[in-house]
Amino acid sequence: MTAAIKFGTSGWRAIIAEDFTFANVRLAAEAIADHACSKKAKPTLIVGHDTRFFGPEFALAAAQILRERGIQVLLCEGATPTPAIAYEIRRRKVDGAINFTASHNSAEYQGLKFSGPDGGPALPEVTHDIEARAAKLGERTAAKMNDEPFETINPRDMYLERLSQLINFKALRDAKLSVVVDALHGCGAGYLDAALASHGVDVQAMRTGRDVLFDGSGPDVSEENLLPLRDAVLAKKTALGLATDGDADRFGILDADGTWMQPNHILALLYDYLVESRGWKMPAARSVATSHLMDAVARVHGTKVFQTPVGFKYIGELIQQDKIAMGGEESAGMSIRGHVPEKDGILACLLVAEMVAVRSASIAKQLRTLFKRVGREFWPLRTNLHLTESVRSRTVVRLKTDFSTFLGRRVKQMDRTDGLKMEFDDGSWVLLRPSGTEPLMRVYTEAATIEESSRIAGETQAWVMDIAQEAKA
Repeated sequence: MTAAIKFGTSGWRAIIAEDFTFANVRLAAEAIADHACSKKAKPTLIVGHDTRFFGPEFALAAAQILRERGIQVLLCEGATPTPAIAYEIRRRKVDGAINFTASHNSAEYQGLKFSGPDGGPALPEVTHDIEARAAKLGERTAAKMNDEPFETINPRDMYLERLSQLINFKALRDAKLSVVVDALHGCGAGYLDAALASHGVDVQAMRTGRDVLFDGSGPDVSEENLLPLRDAVLAKKTALGLATDGDADRFGILDADGTWMQPNHILALLYDYLVESRGWKMPAARSVATSHLMDAVARVHGTKVFQTPVGFKYIGELIQQDKIAMGGEESAGMSIRGHVPEKDGILACLLVAEMVAVRSASIAKQLRTLFKRVGREFWPLRTNLHLTESVRSRTVVRLKTDFSTFLGRRVKQMDRTDGLKMEFDDGSWVLLRPSGTEPLMRVYTEAATIEESSRIAGETQAWVMDIAQEAKA
């Protein structure tokens, strides 16, 4: 009995051998083949994977189904970053890609991302169509064995060449910047470190080998997971620690003193830097869950910010339309104009290095300067609540209420772009939304101090727990 194929904010993800099985992979591949063939008579799709368990095997199983359906398959050689696949789609002008990755999720997960011909994540109307086709198909048997090899491609060199056009590597060399790169056993290895080394930057790389258990901690670029990188930065006395997650679409940044820098703050700093260094006096885009510091930067520059639902596909559309200088999400995803409409953690790390080199200042110093320029501080926080399905459902229903006050604070504005976001009189806010990639309720808060942001988060969690108690009564 196959399970339903359901796409979240960034593809279909499930636990290996539970729902992520070869049977379901074949089913998903068949549904994608149906969708692709409904758009074009003889489509071409790239098939890739990251360093996870069974990545190559799942990719081959999908490729066999696609070939049986008459689709030309370009199979990536080895583990390939999501942004490199996105760039290759555009460069070759093919019809999309299937990429086996669960991104930052822990080792027991596998995932499948489907990208369209623009290189960006498939939009909801596409993934809903694929889900519907999978539901009608029921179960898909294995493709007939065919020993004929697939055409293979290696997107690495052309992708790295593109990065050399987007980054001021001369500034990095002139500043004699030294960095440590942490690949977290993901497929950023041989990409971020190679991009720096090939341009004469002093770089040392760590955790570059494949480990399907990811040191037992997972390939998320969280503060906790980057403690080994912190130790290396301090021991080697480098200017920066740079990290990418499992499929290299997310970035992790450590300052010279080993401090983990919030992605929210990095995004605002990069937007400010890009406007100044590239002359791109254009809007930015952020998800509803991302810090309003980016909005404050836009006011300083006389621009504006587009707000989107969570999911980079929405920001990617604006990049594709050349409406923004850059777009980002608090979950450490970003891209810029003229590049792929997909998260690129490698590019983000390189831009941060360039920014530090050009400004000759630590990230912490740059952040303090930015706070002064915009007139206040912004301290966002994300809390994950693990709830039973019953409590989660009751909370979602409760969030449909119109609140005039919440947690004893007057609600100045409500926003239902994605979940429920409530902004208070002092500019602080709270957002509650179910995760699209994990069984969680996420609580996002922001205030002028980390203490106040934590206070709002704690009070919101207590409010949800009251709902849980009501469910038991």
